[in-house]
Amino acid sequence: MQPRKILVVDDSKLMHKMYEVMLRQYPLVYALDGRQALERLQEHADIDLVLLDINMPNMNGLEFLAQVRGDGVHGDLAVIIISTEGREEDTQRGLEAGASAYIKKPFHSEDILEKISQLEKGPGA
Repeated sequence: MQPRKILVVDDSKLMHKMYEVMLRQYPLVYALDGRQALERLQEHADIDLVLLDINMPNMNGLEFLAQVRGDGVHGDLAVIIISTEGREEDTQRGLEAGASAYIKKPFHSEDILEKISQLEKGPGA
């Protein structure tokens, strides 16, 4: 199953531009922090994948993830954390919070496309 729409949550507009180039085959929606991301989820019911940064103002990525996992509506939403927080414990914390995958910045476009492909194939892919 190919994502219908991807929500990019990152406080860097430069990162938004990079995703626009790397993922041009997917429809993208953007948010600058977790609060704005929650609004985008309400506005776009067809979002089925989130690319999520952790370090953001207002509401960070882990706070956003906790809200999404606890809302009873988006429990099965695929979330890939993409962050500069790259220690093993950071990755573990993100996965325990409910992320589907974790990618460390800097990354290559192939890293994201590979994770998306794995999520499309389902668990164990």
